[in-house]
Amino acid sequence: MVAQKPVHVKSARSRIHRLRLSFSALNADALLVTHLPNIRYLCGFTGSAGILLVEHTRATLFTDSRYTLQARQEVYDASTAIAAHGLIRAVAEALKGRRGAIRLGFAPAQVTVAQKTALQLAAGARVRWLAAPDLIERLRAVKDPDELARMRQSARLISDVWTASVRHVKPDVSELAVAAEIERSMKLQGASGPSFETIVASGPRSAWPHARPTPKLLRKNELVVLDQGAILRDYCSDMTRTVFLGRSSVGARAGVRNKVRSLYAAVLEAQEAAMAAIRPGISAASVDVAARKVFKRLGLEQYFTHSTGHGLGLEIHEMPRLGRGEETLLEAGMVVTVEPGVYVERLGGIRIEDEVLVTSQGAEVLTSASREFLEL
Repeated sequence: MVAQKPVHVKSARSRIHRLRLSFSALNADALLVTHLPNIRYLCGFTGSAGILLVEHTRATLFTDSRYTLQARQEVYDASTAIAAHGLIRAVAEALKGRRGAIRLGFAPAQVTVAQKTALQLAAGARVRWLAAPDLIERLRAVKDPDELARMRQSARLISDVWTASVRHVKPDVSELAVAAEIERSMKLQGASGPSFETIVASGPRSAWPHARPTPKLLRKNELVVLDQGAILRDYCSDMTRTVFLGRSSVGARAGVRNKVRSLYAAVLEAQEAAMAAIRPGISAASVDVAARKVFKRLGLEQYFTHSTGHGLGLEIHEMPRLGRGEETLLEAGMVVTVEPGVYVERLGGIRIEDEVLVTSQGAEVLTSASREFLEL
């Protein structure tokens, strides 16, 4: 049987062409791509060793012999060169075979000093280096129809995982056990793995926005923050929910419960305000401002310690970032998270996060798990 190309090949065939359109503004002859997610985006290759050289009339993926068969099946819109003596040397030899000076674009944050130095030595002085940050990331920020279909599926999966897994959130179960159950459920439903290490943080530790799960047992009258995401068909999902363990209505416990309810309502209001601000043409910073205005009005601004959200796709963090000073204008087809939170020392933290697609009409929420305040 002849190996089938990946399903997304047809919809993605214009990606390298669209990248080439930016060459004239950069005055570049070629672009060196070393970041593996960008290589996957442009030509479909999913291996762990590769460099893609995109030129005006050709594109070449350089990889090693471990990936001969895999590249033959996966790679589209580029030829494949199997490097016998290292990828840098193979790229250098290809550049040396071109006529005249070569203006080579590269991403400074993704090409290491060692790679650049080795390539300069091997390719010679004919290569002129041009800094070209975020060229591919800007393309990736706006998803095509195939990508959106995958992201909808991934968002649906993580929503279903949460709904099924929340029954495991109960006193005397460890944070690690809850995280393991969530990740187990992801894989049973078809995910290749988590988008990031699942966060389960309880009690005072829930005030750590990026706490890792520990052997700590969940206890009554505690907040529990659960931040989870799955990779399905290459694309990440990301969703956070916060629950409160304990239903007591008397004494000091009732006071904690009422305080938590009030904070939860504030976070939910901030999230809804940020979602309402999302539409094409608005700056990423404006979405962040919308959430912060709610917290400022309620006297909680000092407890919101991170940005309102981030782009999502092949990677868990992509352009655009929804934060202070971010001038990127939102476009239809972008997928972002909206995840305001408050973090109070000793009491704990509350974060509510959903995935949102920017549409011509505004915001479409992709994750579907309930956002109601849950007392377990």
